[in-house]
Amino acid sequence: MSIVNALIMWAHLIAASIWVGGSIFIGIVLAPLLKTISDSIEERLSIMIRVGRKFNKIGVPSLIILIVTGIYNSVGFIVNPSLILSTSYGVVLLVKIILVIILIITFAIHVRLIRSEIERKIESKQLSGEFLQKLRSKIIMLGRLTVILSLAILLMAALLHSGV
Repeated sequence: MSIVNALIMWAHLIAASIWVGGSIFIGIVLAPLLKTISDSIEERLSIMIRVGRKFNKIGVPSLIILIVTGIYNSVGFIVNPSLILSTSYGVVLLVKIILVIILIITFAIHVRLIRSEIERKIESKQLSGEFLQKLRSKIIMLGRLTVILSLAILLMAALLHSGV
């Protein structure tokens, strides 16, 4: 059984690397770089949306793998809810679960903001500068929140692994 647990943890770590690493790259490397590539907010948003869609092809499956393997790894606590609030491990696990739920909601809002219809309007320059600036601000804020939540979830995972 230990080889199965090791493979599940391996899948969890790979998925976390893809999700968190990709999110950090987009937010900390790509987004600032776009300012040096183009002065056009439409062009920057369009590039960011296309990169985001490409990332989501591997990022969303990674997030799903993270959730499934996370549930598998915590099944002992889930089937015995009294352990959740009576142990420090359970409390950290509960915080991690809450952060994951907030992350999923944040990501869903982020994806909803940049649906295909909005992307087409951006590319065809049908949106006002004020709307684009507000959209850009929301996308940046949600992206930063996604990175912060992802890093906090990693911290909770490290705490769980250390046996807190």
